[in-house]
Formats: sequence, structure tokens, C-alpha cells
Amino acid sequence: MTNLSKSPKIVAYLKPQCGWSNGVRAVLQKYDLPYEDRDIINDPSQREEMVRKSGQQLSPCVEVDGHILADVSGEDVESYLVSKGFVVESDAVVAVPANTCCSSADSAERC
Repeated sequence: MTNLSKSPKIVAYLKPQCGWSNGVRAVLQKYDLPYEDRDIINDPSQREEMVRKSGQQLSPCVEVDGHILADVSGEDVESYLVSKGFVVESDAVVAVPANTCCSSADSAERC
């Protein structure tokens, strides 16, 4: 749960099928935080924006109230949100691992 009356503005630059991206989604859902899910695979303009804002090409990247978290896991995002007081740390279980790459069944190129 968030501990603020107003949630931070969150833009997540994610791949549709990726363990790291799904971990970020799971953490944001864990805390019931609204966010924009920007598809960097099927929308080249979103990828270009991510690279311009983050200065690098690796994903996921998450923008929280204008601050860029580049090449992060769900655990990294959670740590940042807790440290900045956007959420109170929760022991709730997330639906997918928050800090893992794609499964072996997925292509390494997609992760």
C-alpha cells in the first residue's frame, strides 16, 4: 500500500515478455501503484524515449516523479520506492519473481 495521499507518477519502459519487466510490473501491482506501461519492443518511439531519458539501452527503466531508474529489477524499484517514502515496505508475495530474467523457455533476445 502507498503511504501518500497522492501516488507518484510512474512511467515504466518495459518489454511485453521479459522476466525483469514482469518483476517490475509485479512490484508496482503489489503496492497498487498506477503506472504507464510503455512497450519498448513494439513501439520504437517508446524505446527511443527510454534511451534519451536514461542514457543507455538496457531495460527495464522506470521513471518515478521524473527520476530515472535505469536497467532495474523489481527489487530495485521496490527498494527505491521504500527509501523515498512512496510506499511502506510490505511482505506481500508477488505473482512472479521480482528479480529474475526470462525463463529458459524464453529467447535470450527477449530478455
